[in-house]
Amino acid sequence: MNFQNEELPEGAVKVGATPNMTEVTVVKGILKNHLAPKGKFGLVVVEEGSLQYVWEDDKDNVLDADKDHPIVIEPERYHNVVITGPVVFRVEFYKVLQKDEEHKEGDRPGEVFCECMG
Repeated sequence: MNFQNEELPEGAVKVGATPNMTEVTVVKGILKNHLAPKGKFGLVVVEEGSLQYVWEDDKDNVLDADKDHPIVIEPERYHNVVITGPVVFRVEFYKVLQKDEEHKEGDRPGEVFCECMG
């Protein structure tokens, strides 16, 4: 298994989350190449089962996620989720104050789940 060993940055504040999703109810936008909400970090939290995670700029390094191994999603980095079987998971969103943030153009399906868009 190829688990990510990253943590959210110090000072990260939770500003929203998707509802729990399954392999049937997954928001289809996260299965294709997309970005996190502007200025937000994401955290893929798996409750049951497992899934895979792919960075667009590092497609050969597929990451695995399960209940003991969440995935930290960096802002402004294209990625997608790969459903590999039965799973229950959600994506939490965190804001970290940063100066001079740059934002790319692209689909951001998680925007609707953030409480604080500032």
